Amino acid sequence: MAKFQTDAAVRKYRGGPKRREIRDEACPGLYLVVQPSGKKSWALRFRRPDGRPAKLTLGDFNPSKETTADPVLGAPLTLVAARAVAAEQLRQRKAGIDVASRHVAEKRRQKHAAAAAAANTFPALAMRFIHEHAKPKTRRWKDTARLLGLAYPEEGEPTEIKGGLSARWHDRELNAITADDIHDIVDEARRTGIPGLERRRNGASDTQGRAMAAALSKLFSWAMEHRRTWHISTNPAADMYKPPAPEARDRVLNVKPDQRRADELRWFWSACDTIGGPFSVLLKLLLLTGCRLNEVAAMRWDELSDDLATLRLPGERTKNRKPHDVHLPALARDLLASVERIEACKYVFSTAGKSPVFGFSKMKKQLDAAMIAEARKERGDDANIAPWRLHDLRRTCATGMAGIGIPPHIIEACLNHVSGAKASVAGIYNREQYDPEKRGAWQRWATHIDALIKGYGATVVPLRAAQ
Repeated sequence: MAKFQTDAAVRKYRGGPKRREIRDEACPGLYLVVQPSGKKSWALRFRRPDGRPAKLTLGDFNPSKETTADPVLGAPLTLVAARAVAAEQLRQRKAGIDVASRHVAEKRRQKHAAAAAAANTFPALAMRFIHEHAKPKTRRWKDTARLLGLAYPEEGEPTEIKGGLSARWHDRELNAITADDIHDIVDEARRTGIPGLERRRNGASDTQGRAMAAALSKLFSWAMEHRRTWHISTNPAADMYKPPAPEARDRVLNVKPDQRRADELRWFWSACDTIGGPFSVLLKLLLLTGCRLNEVAAMRWDELSDDLATLRLPGERTKNRKPHDVHLPALARDLLASVERIEACKYVFSTAGKSPVFGFSKMKKQLDAAMIAEARKERGDDANIAPWRLHDLRRTCATGMAGIGIPPHIIEACLNHVSGAKASVAGIYNREQYDPEKRGAWQRWATHIDALIKGYGATVVPLRAAQ
């Protein structure tokens, strides 16, 4: 068996086809372990107090010529340092201490401590929060995950977003996160954008600041509710700064019964035909049904009945987590029948064939330009249109329905709202879904729109007579 006496001799050993153990002449039981890769470490072989053989890894080989003044077990060791550590372990063994068992117990304790620390970090909390709270209870849980720095693909495990909050606070224990840290992140989101996500607009955005504040507030409130799991003593997001909420919007497209005064609706409908593609039908359905954008944009073929008469939205796709049946009027059915189905694609509106249609910001600019072009055909080159958003179509639908005499509680049912007539105690006892009334309301609203876009006034039938 090969032996050695100096550091220089130890440095000369190279990896070979097999792992080797080389005995030290000066220290009984001390061995140099050389792996096939060439990596070297120190090991001590001895017998336990009960006579059983044992082996203790002392540390990696330290090729430096400088000797540590107080070498310790587990640190990189020169030959001299390895002999000193081995000698100390042998002295303790002679004193009756089972150094092997003690070392195993210490490694297990360190491993558990490291695991506990890793489990109490921000990324661990964020992931558990998404899986146990956001995903089961909220519709836009993936957006919340992105705010917290986590990306969830269609298939596979979630990953940390490069430069995102989870990556930035990868090793931060929860009790080390302060109120100042929270304030800085919310302020950064408002001023320069969400960490790790592409910035889509110039200038400060109160909307992004509020979104980040809301995500962190709910995250840490949830952690405080489960403080026995997370070992968190204070909520750093309590009383955090939040950008002010915007004023309530009241914008609707002009849908008065008089065809001449329903100008914006007519321009909108014509503009949809101009931009074409999947957006044309999608936008018209938003106006006809009053559904939210994501409810229509991510519509699946299996959510539609065979005759296209009913769209059945499951609870996980609605804002209030309640299933919603949309009884599609004839005009909506004709629009859906015109959509070209992409083979093996489950989504009704898609451009890539694997995901719902996207690119709404770019599309909205094209829609606005097309609407202004339609307006100027009628009103001259100085005609313009007040700014509006896609969500305003939902308000336009509700307002238009009210304008043709549909009762408020039926409009709320069409919008899948639980308020007004079915709020609080009334909603607990009144479980009626008003399906016949909703079907009639959507059909009357579609008839009204069809009449306006064809250039003549709609004949409004009172609901009592229609029944």
